[in-house]
Amino acid sequence: MEHEPDIAQTAHYTDKRPFVSKQVLEKICETYPTPFHLYDEAAIRKNACAVHEAFAWNPGFMEYFAVKANPNPALIRILAEEGCGLDCSSETELMIAQASGIEGSKIMFSSNDTPAQDFVLARRLGAIINFDDITHIPFFESVAGPVQKTVSCRFNPGGLFRLATGIMGSPGDSKYGMTEPQLFEAFRMLKDRGAETFGIHAFLASNTTSDEYYPALARTLFELAVRLKNKTGCKIGFINLSGGVGVPYQPEETPANIAAIGKGVQQAYEEVLVPAGMDDVAIYSEMGRFMLAPYGCLVTRAIHEKHIYKDYIGVDANACNLMRPAMYGAYHHLSVVGQPGGPDKTCLEPDHVYDVVGNLCENNDKFAIDRALPQVEIGDLIVIHDTGAHGHAMGYNYNGRLRSAEVLLKEDGTTQLIRRAERADDYFSTLDVLPAGQTLIQMATQQHS
Repeated sequence: MEHEPDIAQTAHYTDKRPFVSKQVLEKICETYPTPFHLYDEAAIRKNACAVHEAFAWNPGFMEYFAVKANPNPALIRILAEEGCGLDCSSETELMIAQASGIEGSKIMFSSNDTPAQDFVLARRLGAIINFDDITHIPFFESVAGPVQKTVSCRFNPGGLFRLATGIMGSPGDSKYGMTEPQLFEAFRMLKDRGAETFGIHAFLASNTTSDEYYPALARTLFELAVRLKNKTGCKIGFINLSGGVGVPYQPEETPANIAAIGKGVQQAYEEVLVPAGMDDVAIYSEMGRFMLAPYGCLVTRAIHEKHIYKDYIGVDANACNLMRPAMYGAYHHLSVVGQPGGPDKTCLEPDHVYDVVGNLCENNDKFAIDRALPQVEIGDLIVIHDTGAHGHAMGYNYNGRLRSAEVLLKEDGTTQLIRRAERADDYFSTLDVLPAGQTLIQMATQQHS
């Protein structure tokens, strides 16, 4: 976990330059056809190291990487080697944790509307159960057995969550967590059932780059922890700040300063918990976006252009590869790299305006709308930034489109295919209707071969 800070590397993510040169990217594309997601191992490790350094003042600190952000086992192994646990929310994510050699208290199971089989596997793996609702406690007992010695409960304060800079979130509209009275009752129920160490968890805002979010949330939870200890007698073992720390998707945004965030949480800790005699409480986080988003990109290629009422560039990726722009209207920065033997277009002025689109039969399948870019020519490589989290993970197969490969750019400069692209026979493999289903699989297999 010892890495020297790399100012040049960090700059790539604040001025939105690709983390690989044009020449390197062209060589990678000779091996892996576009589109594919590309990840930067060195930067992932350095960022994980920075997170742990920011909270090194707390001996029990643990970052439980949110698997939902990117469930690729190769990336999970990298984060595990850097000291991270896993935040899982489903049976399948628990299977990924188990296959990666992560069990017991290195897993935080934070789920909602939880199916029985999810609780059963979480209990078998010894994961810390983070109960989303008070009714889940007897349900858990009925399907998975007695509650464990260490448990957690999710808190929802309701209303709006505000900082001095404005409203950060609306917990009152969220389906997650318990009210404060329910939380007190849940702690008493769990204590009566044999639980000995308790945690508190809350997620009140999403993708905020404000350095004040975690410290403000921490203070709220620290004060709640003191009340819980005093009124229930329960031992508070940890406070889980969950996720919510964001990344600057747009070039003009200021990135979150994880060192400043860590100091802010420490100040709240020393002002609230230490005087209450609770200086042994561990701090946990469950970040996904902050851990990986800037260190992945979607590499695609311009394959068509269209000029009607607007100018369009069609690429070989679509919302099945990255659905955030279509689903949320989310901004992802684009860099036009260019073609082999041509100029590096990332250095050229953005003198054209395009909608950059995919090939789905939906008009929201657009990676950029009215985006100023250098002139794009057919065959140009285009890098779509910040797809390391909630990129490939949110993929789907609408229109029968197939999900792309994932490639790891390793620390030594070599590459590794960490997920192959889907094939048509993958798409048809779950069909049970014969003979049509079998015929489709055979056709797809023959075409692929």
